Amino acid sequence: MQEIDEKHRRFFKPLLLVLVFALVFLIGWLRFLTGPEYAFSFLYLLPIITVTWLVGIHWGILTSVVSTFSWLLADLSMIDRFSISFIPLVNESFRLMVFLFVVLMIARQKNILETQKELAMMDPLTGVANRRAFLLLAKPEIDRSRRYQDPFSVMVIDIDNFKQINDHFGHHTGDRLLTMVVETIRHHLRAIDIVARFGGDEFVVLLVKSDEKSAALVARKLQKQLLGIMQKNQWGVTFSIGVATYHSAPDSVDETIKAADELMYHVKHNGKNNIRQAVLKA
Repeated sequence: MQEIDEKHRRFFKPLLLVLVFALVFLIGWLRFLTGPEYAFSFLYLLPIITVTWLVGIHWGILTSVVSTFSWLLADLSMIDRFSISFIPLVNESFRLMVFLFVVLMIARQKNILETQKELAMMDPLTGVANRRAFLLLAKPEIDRSRRYQDPFSVMVIDIDNFKQINDHFGHHTGDRLLTMVVETIRHHLRAIDIVARFGGDEFVVLLVKSDEKSAALVARKLQKQLLGIMQKNQWGVTFSIGVATYHSAPDSVDETIKAADELMYHVKHNGKNNIRQAVLKA
């Protein structure tokens, strides 16, 4: 189903543009048929707004120019019906400015909505995905793993004794610690992997196409690097890590997170500062 959707999206843009420009010239033809007494130029706003919102500002500008040219051609074909010959040029110049203003407003509104959507999916402190975003991003990756029978691993990292940092050094230091943890995690991940902050001091990582051996290697490297940074800054925290590896994907993303979370809590309840891993069946 995902492959079908991607194929449809690939053909959507050219099909939309063909329909838009066909509508633009149809409106111009309507202008020619009805004569100068009727003004249907507001109809151009439909293709202009549609293409700006769905395709982008540059295509919106082009559609505005083509729309203006379409209307101008119709007017020039009946130039003898205007009292002054340059009236169509003046009219279309102002019309183009209106169209371009609409394009800019639509593009600005879309940009605002996309920015708000992005902020809603992002942890404001560390800049990584939040829980909601992780669930949305991880689902297609796990579905792909199921389809191609690729292994994947989910890792939950919890900072031991993090509350003491806030109590002893203040929240500013705690925020700095969290930021450094995220930077270290991201540095050791591939571009296809996904990292998210789930709670105050808990992070979740999806290791795409990673079996138990590669996941264990990543977990050990991460813990070593993180402990080194904590010791260098004299921050008395450690890291409990749970890693769940699947060779066949379960039904839900939540199930994979829950399994890794339980492994992490097993570490927390048995001395902390360790890694526990399991290969699980769906």
